Amino acid sequence: MTAALEGVKVLEVAAWTFVPAAGAVLAEWGADVIKVEPRDGGDPQRGLISMGLVPAGRGGVNYMIEVPNRGKKSIGIDLKTEGGREVLLKLAEQADVFLTNYLPSARKKFGIDVEDIRAVNPDIIYVRGSGHGTQGPDADKPGYDGVSYWSRGGVGYALTPSDMTDGIVAPRPAFGDVMGGMTIAGGVAAALYKRKATGETSVVDVSLLSVAAWNLGPDATSSKLYDKPPIPSFNRAEAPNPLVGNYKTKDGRFITLMMLQLERFFAEVCTIIGHPELVTDERFAEPMERFNNRAELIKIFDEEFASRTFAEWQEALKPLSGAWGPVQNAFELHDDPDVIANGYIPMITSMQGEKFAMPVNPVQFDEEHVVPPGAPEHGQHTEEILLDLGLEWDVIAAYKEQGAIL
Repeated sequence: MTAALEGVKVLEVAAWTFVPAAGAVLAEWGADVIKVEPRDGGDPQRGLISMGLVPAGRGGVNYMIEVPNRGKKSIGIDLKTEGGREVLLKLAEQADVFLTNYLPSARKKFGIDVEDIRAVNPDIIYVRGSGHGTQGPDADKPGYDGVSYWSRGGVGYALTPSDMTDGIVAPRPAFGDVMGGMTIAGGVAAALYKRKATGETSVVDVSLLSVAAWNLGPDATSSKLYDKPPIPSFNRAEAPNPLVGNYKTKDGRFITLMMLQLERFFAEVCTIIGHPELVTDERFAEPMERFNNRAELIKIFDEEFASRTFAEWQEALKPLSGAWGPVQNAFELHDDPDVIANGYIPMITSMQGEKFAMPVNPVQFDEEHVVPPGAPEHGQHTEEILLDLGLEWDVIAAYKEQGAIL
């Protein structure tokens, strides 16, 4: 089976997770992705374990390198040297896509801005991932997802309970980065199609701030329409639809009901949870009475859900035709039958031979499950990449002696 982006060459000059995550997605879609890392030390995320910020996983696996870098080749280049820049431009000559998250000042310093790369390859698609966008006052300001996406972008505020007064909910690792990377990959695919259809190339921009605004589309739109914080906002005990919400089970877990059409599913839910009498109860039999007595209905549902365990409810609710789901944690996702059946979290083999489970990108082509190779070692493919580029061994050796490459 031919992968969707087979034959596409991507040159990635980026670090951390946001833009490298896009490279990982493109690699899983079949592109040949070359990751350019600093000659000394490589991608800074390689040092997270030694810095004590990330505990080493089984077999020494650094998951914060594996997640955004699976399926790539790595070359170590010192862009501060003339030889290093020569090598980079040779690679750019043969690439279809150039990915970077370097700040404008750094791109200028290293001579890898749009005009520099286009000088050797006018047709290349140039892709910039940034914290805050390319045109505002903070265009040259660094931004991680915890700053640009979670905090400044409003996501953390939106997800923080109103009664939490000592800060905001802390983000999960790379929460906005991986979503932003997926967004970039989609932009690259569109730009590749445009180039093939029209012959015109593109500069593609995605920022973490823009991803946050997109994620908060309903909240941002409604808040400005009504000149107040996002709506609707309801007290759970008096929510307008008792079939939308989280219900606590006997063992302290939660079941989420999400049936927006109350009238359609009310009788079915009441029957399945063992209270068919509620359907004809004068307090709930008609829509208006049901709305007026919704707090009492929610209380009844609370009591019923509290009478059985999480596992018992998962079994009892299986026949329900409306939308519902168990509130699971990341560890439990590995055993979710639909996650398993669809191959969403396959077993990956690291370059050290360690097997571990890791989610792949959510897009599948022709129902084919993706199982990418692990992330490369720092500079693992330097010689291979340069030989494929057409360089002779003596030329490669000279670059090494100069300190231009790893």
